[in-house]
Amino acid sequence: MDTALLSTIVLIGGFFLLMFLRVPITFSMLLSTLISALISRTNLSVMINQMVQGANSFSLLAIPFFILMGEIMAEGGMSEKIVDLANLAVGRFRGGLAYVNVLDSMFFGGISGSAVADVSSLGSIVVPMMKKQGYKPEFAVGLTVTTACQGVLIPPSHNMVIYALATGGAVTVGNMLIAGMLPGILLGSCLMLLCFFLANHYHFPKGEGISYKGRRARILLNAIPPMMIFVIIMGGVAAGVFTATESSAIACLYTFALTYLFTRSAKLRNFNHVLRRALKTLAIVMTLIATAQAFAYMMTALRIPDQITRALLAVTSNKYLLLLLINALLLLLGCFMDMAPLIMIMTPILLPVVTSPVIGMHPVHFGVMLIFNLAVGLCTPPVGSALYVGCAVGKTELGATAKATLPMFGMMVVVLMIVTFVPAISLWLPGLM
Repeated sequence: MDTALLSTIVLIGGFFLLMFLRVPITFSMLLSTLISALISRTNLSVMINQMVQGANSFSLLAIPFFILMGEIMAEGGMSEKIVDLANLAVGRFRGGLAYVNVLDSMFFGGISGSAVADVSSLGSIVVPMMKKQGYKPEFAVGLTVTTACQGVLIPPSHNMVIYALATGGAVTVGNMLIAGMLPGILLGSCLMLLCFFLANHYHFPKGEGISYKGRRARILLNAIPPMMIFVIIMGGVAAGVFTATESSAIACLYTFALTYLFTRSAKLRNFNHVLRRALKTLAIVMTLIATAQAFAYMMTALRIPDQITRALLAVTSNKYLLLLLINALLLLLGCFMDMAPLIMIMTPILLPVVTSPVIGMHPVHFGVMLIFNLAVGLCTPPVGSALYVGCAVGKTELGATAKATLPMFGMMVVVLMIVTFVPAISLWLPGLM
């Protein structure tokens, strides 16, 4: 057997085999890459160098700051202030808590940038409230899970940073962060529209308005400090005051000062626990990026992206059919793998396909489409991390919750198609910079 063919089989087949055997994804990629490199007689020092280069990037510094910022916010109970603000805005309407669920995820996701953090933090507050008002627990959890996926689109999103790295400099982190804003808002708006129809069809309970002016003013004042985090990140980047990485550091310092010095909503002596949780998450993400970089290098060396490009173009030369095919592939893969490794693996494979003259897609537009697809995977079994966390928080069964999620899932796919075939939604804001 040809050496290159054998290396390719070991790299791809070995990776999926190890995943099937429940080996952690980082070790699955590392082992399959090293064995493939040995078969193809690639110098192992080159692989080590690729891993070091994968993690040695100034842009990647944004990731630990975003992760730490999310942990500090969770520790300081900022989610309660976000829920109160959303309740003040839309809580008085029929199905008000459903609207609140979508809106507070839009606010919190735009601050934390994490779907799982959104589900665990906001879900523990909103889901019990929805249950108390008579909503089905499965619907409450399903809505919380799907709305949380806005967090990976609306900045700040460390997945956008990972994609910018995976492109090899084809796009900037700042452009990716800004590009996800309108698609995220569109997703939230469409989910609220769905809740409107469901509220009228199933006669959801009507929420209670906040009539006392003093309380309304207090809610607004309490919500301003956490919402300023979003202003710092996006305002600073859009105005050119600082880079995306610098904005993440400043936002992290602001969150620390707000939580531990000004509001004192968390105790400083417990900060070591926050750091430990952040470092645990960071270790997973960074080792994953390092091994994925070596995995991507081997794929390039074996010309796998070129082969896949030719295979896809051989199926059809129709731009729209190719985009539908790519979306279907990404949705399928998102059901079985987590976001970060899929971004690192699929970007070098699919980017040459979508940027070819046949499709002519902008790399920023493709990045938003890719991350949107994988965000849908967060709420689909069998590997939907947000879905599992939601079921744990809401104490519901996975099967029943997944069934209740279907209307929201359908709406997410519809919005995904709109984002795919209307590039202006993703490219308009970056074009203004």
